[in-house]
Order: sequence, then structure tokens, then C-alpha cells
Amino acid sequence: MISAFLSQKFRFWAFISMVLLVFVHAYNLEQRYLEPFTLISEPLRFTTFFEYFTANGIFRFRIPMLFAISGYLFALGDTKPHRERIQSRFRSLFVPYVLWSIIGLGLTFILEQFATTQGAVRAADLSQPIREYAWDNYLFRILLHPIPFQLWFIRVLLVYNLAYPLLLRLSTRFPKIWFSCIGVIWLIIPIHLGFLEPEGLLFFSLGIWLQKRGFDIETRPTFFRPILWGSAWILVTGAKTLTAFYAPSDALAQPQFFMGLMVAHRMCEGLGLAVAWFGMDTLVRWSMNKEWFRWSSAFSFMIYALHVPLVNYLLHPAFQLWSGFPLYRLQLYFLLPFVVIALCIGVGALLRRFAPPVYRVLTGGRGVV
Repeated sequence: MISAFLSQKFRFWAFISMVLLVFVHAYNLEQRYLEPFTLISEPLRFTTFFEYFTANGIFRFRIPMLFAISGYLFALGDTKPHRERIQSRFRSLFVPYVLWSIIGLGLTFILEQFATTQGAVRAADLSQPIREYAWDNYLFRILLHPIPFQLWFIRVLLVYNLAYPLLLRLSTRFPKIWFSCIGVIWLIIPIHLGFLEPEGLLFFSLGIWLQKRGFDIETRPTFFRPILWGSAWILVTGAKTLTAFYAPSDALAQPQFFMGLMVAHRMCEGLGLAVAWFGMDTLVRWSMNKEWFRWSSAFSFMIYALHVPLVNYLLHPAFQLWSGFPLYRLQLYFLLPFVVIALCIGVGALLRRFAPPVYRVLTGGRGVV
């Protein structure tokens, strides 16, 4: 069992991570797809600096946070037989994964049929026209490469759940060897293999280790100084952001530059995770004491599953509508995510109120009153 505050803390950061995810996907610079080593060809301005600084820096702690929480909670419940738990995860992970993948495909197909929305779909560049698909394209899109691309997290998490007995053994019996190996991989190699992801593997394993070792994750460690760690987080992220703007276009061909950028990115993630988890308890308590926040946080999964492709399809029309305003890109970076989050919560609230069985299946039983 975990304390009431720790339970609230898990819920708070799950919700905040989903909110930040929408902002990351609403990022609107020319280099739309962000990697740890992404360089920017646009001029450095306040708008471009702020968007990169947040979307590819400050907000990047959320994925390690979610994987660590997932590993901790999965380890906490391992008193049940593994087969039984995997059957439950099939309902809570695989079924929503497939359904939301189909929903994304269906929504894209519908929008492609109308001239007024077809341009927005093409501008988002998430898929070739659906009418051009062969039968195997549908299977590939639904099972391996969904249009709601954020579903990769569920796919990878399901694999780690399946592999839990092995990850438990490696994390608890051979922790020095295991964490040294996956730590080095996470630090310097941006591998994306579809079913494995070094960021997830490291922090899911860390969550397992913390739970099994009985580590007190509620109490701030004595070595942690919020101002010092927070300042380091801001400075490293700022330096990485400036490097992304001023580095020459061929800089990534230099191994030492690439490695330096990767290390800086991982430092942003690690420092951000520590500052968020150990340095923001006052914010957690304040938020979780607000009824509106607790009510909204129940729809974390709806925000996660529905915001893409919505935010992508709304971005181009929003640009056309808003382009005459001063600092319109920065305004859209703030406003569009809030619109999408409100839509996701609204859809979730309506489904939960009027079609609870549908809501339960789509969310894998999450947020059900």
C-alpha cells in the first residue's frame, strides 16, 4: 500500500504529464518533429527560443516520470500471478491502443472527404491519403504505426509489463550491471525500435527497483537543494537551446558534438525529473485540494489518447486564422493546447456521463467514477 499523498502525487504528475504532452505536440516551429539532437534553422527570437526551450527541454521530464511511476506501481501489485496481471493489462492497454488507433484512422479518413478539412490533414503530414492504403497498410497503421503516434507509449509499456519477471530479476539481483548498461544506452543512444525504448527501459526498471528496495520516494533526499537543482535545470536547458540555434547545419556529423547534445538533453530530463518530483510538493498539495483539478485529472487518459491527431489537424487552420496577430505563433502555442485539452475533457465527461460502458472500454477502466 502507498500513502494518500503519494497516491495523489502519482495522479497529479500523470495529469500534468498529459497536459505538457499537448504543449509539446502543439510546438509550431519549422522543424516539427523533435529529437534530442534537433537543430533549428530559424532565426533566434523570443518565440522560437521559448518554444524549443520548453518543448524540447523543460517539458521533457514527463516521459521518464511516467515510466518510473508505471514501473513502481506495477511492482507494487506483483502479489498477483503474472498471467492474471497480463490479462488485465490486455484490457487496460492493448484494447484501448487498438481502438484509439482505429479512431485516429477513421477521423483522418472522414476529414479527407471534405475540401475544407482536407488541407488541414495534408498539412499535418501524419499519413498518406487513406484511400491509397493497401490492406496491409491498415494493419501496419493500426498495430505498429498509429496515426495517434503518442500511442507508442502504451505499446512499449505493454512490452515491459510482459517482460516484468525478467526486468524484476535484472533490476534487483544485478542492479549495478543492469543499470550501468541501460544507463549508458539511455545517455548516448537515441534508439527507437518500436517495442523497446531506452528511456522507458531505464525508468521503468528504476521504478521497479525503488519499490522493491523500499526507497522512500516521498521524502526529499538530504542532498537535494531545490534552488541549486532548479537553477542547473534551467541553465543546462538554456545552453542546449542556444546550441540548437547557433550550431552549424553539419555539426551533427561530428561525434563529439552529437554526444554533447545527447548528454545535455539527458541532463535536462534527469534534472527536471528530480526537481518536479522532490521540489514541487507544495504545488501538488495545492492542486489536489482543488475540486476542479481533481475532477479534471480523472480525464488524463482521454487527453493522452485524443489530443493527437486533433492538435495536428487544428494547427494549420489556426495558423491561417491567427497569423495577423502580433506574436501569433507564441499565442497559438499557449491557446491551442488549452482548446484541445478542453475538448478532450469535454468528450470524456460526456462519454462518462451518457455512455459509461464505452468510456470504460476506451480508457481501459481509468477515470471511472
